[in-house]
Amino acid sequence: MQTGNMVIGLFIPGDSLLHRVDPRSKIVFSFAFAVALFLVSSFGGLALMAAGLAAGLAVARIPPSWLYRGLKPVLLLALVTFLFQAFLRGGAPITSLGPLTLYREGVREGAFLALRLVLLVLSSTLLTFTTPPVMLTDGLSRLMAPLQRLRFPAYELALMMTIALRYIPTLLQELDRILKAQLARGADIRRGGLVKRARNLVPVLLPLFVISFRHADELALAMESRCYRGGRGRTARRQLRLGWLDAAFAFIMVLLIGGGIWVGRL
Repeated sequence: MQTGNMVIGLFIPGDSLLHRVDPRSKIVFSFAFAVALFLVSSFGGLALMAAGLAAGLAVARIPPSWLYRGLKPVLLLALVTFLFQAFLRGGAPITSLGPLTLYREGVREGAFLALRLVLLVLSSTLLTFTTPPVMLTDGLSRLMAPLQRLRFPAYELALMMTIALRYIPTLLQELDRILKAQLARGADIRRGGLVKRARNLVPVLLPLFVISFRHADELALAMESRCYRGGRGRTARRQLRLGWLDAAFAFIMVLLIGGGIWVGRL
């Protein structure tokens, strides 16, 4: 789903090998990939993991324009991370820009952290690009099924996570509409000090909260009208079964993650 130029929680229909991998396998190894990114401590390890991620994106046939839209919200954060490290990390100075000094070690550390952030976002984006929300819910609930013996509401928690992911684009779209409506009425919400800007956001946030509760109420009524009573006794139209494709995917991911950690520690 798309909101303006921002892509969050988007599923791109397809029949690639990565689309056909069991959602449980993709969830587990997406989490393992994210953990491995924080264990890698060199550019060589990050480069290897980036190459594997690029191969996954190519196999899934994700359009580059969608990748850019998915990365756009975090590019500013990556840039700020790089600049903070480059100018505040310390080390051997490269040059001075007024009162600021650019450091060689800071540039290296900033580039490393920015690249790690980009890869982290891309890996989670690839998961949502290739997994339908319903299958994502089923995969999460199956992975958390052993916790049901401890009376843990695994299915309900998985459903809540999927609904939250699904409604982020909807709320962003509603926020965009409210902002445009307020600006069309002559509201000035971008000028003034911090306190004034906070006060100007009240006419925007209040309608957004009202709309959010309205969506929640409509969703609850829709679920009740379909006799939803929680996860107990529910069946799935598509049964999840691990096969040779999942075994191949697991083998490749183990090699990629293990190789990235090993190279990253050399």
